[in-house]
Amino acid sequence: MEILGKHLQPLLSKRFCRTIATKHTQASDVRPLPVLEETLNYLLNVLDSMEHPFEVVHDFVFDRTRSIRQDLSMQNIINDQTIHMYEEMMKFHIISHHKLLTCSSRPNFSSVHYLNMEQLKKCLTSLYALYEENRDSNSIYENGPEFWSFHVFLHLGSNSQPLGESLSLWLSHVPSAILKSKEMFFPRRLLRFFRMGNCKRFLCTTATEASCLEFYIIEPYINEVRALALSCVNSCGYIHHPYPIAHLSKLLMMKELDVEPFCNACGLEISTDEQGNKFLATKQKNFHYPKDVFPSYCLLGLEHFER
Repeated sequence: MEILGKHLQPLLSKRFCRTIATKHTQASDVRPLPVLEETLNYLLNVLDSMEHPFEVVHDFVFDRTRSIRQDLSMQNIINDQTIHMYEEMMKFHIISHHKLLTCSSRPNFSSVHYLNMEQLKKCLTSLYALYEENRDSNSIYENGPEFWSFHVFLHLGSNSQPLGESLSLWLSHVPSAILKSKEMFFPRRLLRFFRMGNCKRFLCTTATEASCLEFYIIEPYINEVRALALSCVNSCGYIHHPYPIAHLSKLLMMKELDVEPFCNACGLEISTDEQGNKFLATKQKNFHYPKDVFPSYCLLGLEHFER
């Protein structure tokens, strides 16, 4: 991290300080808004650096964006510039949520991914407070509906943790104009498909309607939905009629060459006939949801988001 920040002025590369207290802080220690904006712009440019592994760049930007939020909070700055900065920092955490999945083989992957998600949620909560405090009763922020919708996406997953109050109660506090927006309609529909176990509709809707940022949040749950679909095929299929891999590829919306390793990760074996065609024998007893993180298999139709 020091390599990334060695050419910066001290205020630009200021680290996050966990124990800082407002009454002991000098005015010179807290950066004014223009400096914070300049710092954030620099950090976002650093994200595109190819000189260092992403996890190294992430650690540096992660720490410095926390420091920016700390300085903004201490000065109680509430205006359009602050909202824009929080939106950009949210994008950083969402993009990191996606890119860190490629580092899943690293020994500290779980903790880094968890901490990024933790800060994503905190940043989102602060952004909602800023929206509310700076809201005109007759208008909403241009990006507001998209960022409000992210809260709903965070309720996906069979092991999703409660985010304070229940989702239904949270939705009752959301401004009417936001609730009626297409950005909010999409995650609510997707969450309904997930909870109903409608795997095909979940995957198809994601492939046809998700924006880049939406896909990055949804991505970890796609393989969970695929595993559920695979479990249904395995348990409900007829034992004397194995399921062709080509059909599974279409059902799971993944490349044929990825289907076999995906099935293996779920404890299922693939058989090959004399013509070289591959099949999934159903009624196998060893199906299980993987304990480890799935490799990142592309979702057909959204390959351009997965680079």
